[in-house]
Amino acid sequence: MKVAIIRFAGTNCEFDTAYAFEKIGAKVELIWHEEKNFKADLVVLPGGFSYGDYLRCAAIAKFAPAMEGVLEHVKKGGFVLGICNGFQMLLELKLLKGAMRHNENLSFISKNQALKVISNDNAFLRKFEKGEELTLPIAHGEGNYFADKDTLKELEDKDLILLKYQNNPNGSILDIAGICDENKKIFGLMPHPERACEELLGSSVGLKMLEGFML
Repeated sequence: MKVAIIRFAGTNCEFDTAYAFEKIGAKVELIWHEEKNFKADLVVLPGGFSYGDYLRCAAIAKFAPAMEGVLEHVKKGGFVLGICNGFQMLLELKLLKGAMRHNENLSFISKNQALKVISNDNAFLRKFEKGEELTLPIAHGEGNYFADKDTLKELEDKDLILLKYQNNPNGSILDIAGICDENKKIFGLMPHPERACEELLGSSVGLKMLEGFML
């Protein structure tokens, strides 16, 4: 599997993400945000602080030339994974529904977070059991997911909610930590699976997530 990881000014998780995918046997290429011609089975928008999070998280990144390549990839039915800042980008691009607000306590949160798998009927979480509990690192200041009632109903009715927080740390509506699109090709989550890929560091559960894409 070929993975393209888009790198922006301010991205800080691209090498962690590349390392995690290489561990499971993927061929990885880092793509600078000014490039728009690339080919891959999976495009990853990694975590960090693209363009310093000026205006609001991911508000500037959505205009990068590389996003033209991402949209073309989506049109062809390719997989996309947005992690943390990458999830915010997918929301800004309207590839996923909803929006992010500042954490409820207005503070940056960085810790290991308990989660529950809500849907495993997708490539990303197919190796997990529905209802399974796991822990992943989170690190964000704007991870408070919000959507209107109609959107929330659609997410629930179509089984598009991937993960929920246990003991919600940021105020996200319905405890939502990750969602996907209705074609189940575009995935966004605030927790960092790439930071849980070594037992030496406490957990390798993140690799199990990424392995779902190795179809």
